Amino acid sequence: MTRQAFMARLREGLRGLPPQTVTDIVADYEAHFIDGEAAGRTEAEVAAALGDPDRLAREIRAESSLNRWRDERSPSSAAAAVFAVLGLGAIDILVLLPILMGVAGAIVGLFVAVIACFFAGAFVFAAGPFMDPPGGPATAILSGIGIMAGSASGGALLTIVSIGLINALVWYGRLHYRLLKPALEPQA
Repeated sequence: MTRQAFMARLREGLRGLPPQTVTDIVADYEAHFIDGEAAGRTEAEVAAALGDPDRLAREIRAESSLNRWRDERSPSSAAAAVFAVLGLGAIDILVLLPILMGVAGAIVGLFVAVIACFFAGAFVFAAGPFMDPPGGPATAILSGIGIMAGSASGGALLTIVSIGLINALVWYGRLHYRLLKPALEPQA
């Protein structure tokens, strides 16, 4: 493969990243070609040593998404990190995707249940005293508060579990893909 073909495929694979990031990455790989030619290697030898540019681009995009998740803990960055890691290997998708879809479906279902319980507790809290509940108005007020507190606790636990699952997927990606930083390496 020629330098020009390698760089074109790398640029195409990096499309969507910030332009300055793409420029820096391409410059780094250009430097590899320059250094290789200075050492007497051909463009084809340097390209073979660097590996598949499509694979490199996927790994760089995955690393970028993981860094975004590390810096900005949001649902969109979590989804980007999950899909970037899954996008690295087609075989892994066949194994992990059904499991992740089941787990994600269960978590979403539990979040919906927690929200519904919270609103049910708010209804009991607000309307219970006016409906002559058994045990009196104090029982309705305390029951409503208890249901809302339990729902808020359940939501907090589900959030912690969700973050843990995303971090586990990131750890899995770091173990399986060579360009991602090791899971136990201190961040610079």
